[in-house]
Amino acid sequence: MGRIITCSTKYFTLCLGAALLAFIMGMAPAARAEEPIGLVKTSSGDVRIERGGQKLAAASGAKLYQSDQVLTGADGAAGMTFIDNSRLSLGANSVLALERFRFNTTTYEGEFVSSVKKGTLAAVSGKIAKQTPEAMQVRTPSAILGVRGTKFIVSVGN
Repeated sequence: MGRIITCSTKYFTLCLGAALLAFIMGMAPAARAEEPIGLVKTSSGDVRIERGGQKLAAASGAKLYQSDQVLTGADGAAGMTFIDNSRLSLGANSVLALERFRFNTTTYEGEFVSSVKKGTLAAVSGKIAKQTPEAMQVRTPSAILGVRGTKFIVSVGN
């Protein structure tokens, strides 16, 4: 960083291109490498997203990424929609980890793995589960649920 590039007029275009590339490369670590996998559609009460060790407010419209955790407090509830059209609803005092998500918008192939660590989750599966039913899983501390249908509810005690 802090390099000074000197160029003759003969090589100005080449130097300008190199400087632009160096600038873009220097900004690359600040950009998020992954795309959002969904968003918070509805949020009421205490709802947070834990991402990279930070807890963020999960207002309606907040983007969700693979590896996020969604947490609700005693008065919290959240509705989420994902890019494959899966819909999840979290009840009060819940923790949901979005462990793995990939989705091909052309073939509808993908994988959706989440974990309910505590609380309640209601789900309506989307295109991933319709294309390949075993590709959507919900894990709990004592079980792994392979989604075969379209609607289900999971409840995990403390």
